[in-house]
Amino acid sequence: MNVIVPRAPSLQDDGVNGLALLAPLFVAFEIWQLVICERYLGIKHIVRGANPREMGPGEVVSFFWIGSIVAYSAWVLALLAVPPARLHALGLIAVTAIGYPIRRNCGLKRILIVLTFEGAIRINILFTLALSAWRHL
Repeated sequence: MNVIVPRAPSLQDDGVNGLALLAPLFVAFEIWQLVICERYLGIKHIVRGANPREMGPGEVVSFFWIGSIVAYSAWVLALLAVPPARLHALGLIAVTAIGYPIRRNCGLKRILIVLTFEGAIRINILFTLALSAWRHL
């Protein structure tokens, strides 16, 4: 006699929350942020000995950058309420919390390395969140 026993429902069976579907947007933001960082903290500027605080981005770029960071932060905090995405959100928060003091205490010659490494980890977390969310559609 063949009997099919259904498995117990889990938290991930409820479908996809719309918040997790925004992950590709924030992957693009992270890539854009890496490009901007390379532009203002790049190797050419380090070799010249230029201070990036004196030649920062214009007001329009700064406005969109700060607005995107605020929206990104609010999105990550909102992801904490979504059980399937909670680990991804905690990972993004942990990478930022660990990366910030490292960035704060390293010199200009190493800050681009730290920013690139931190951005790559965040892109990886966002990419896995995006794949998981879009796969469960």
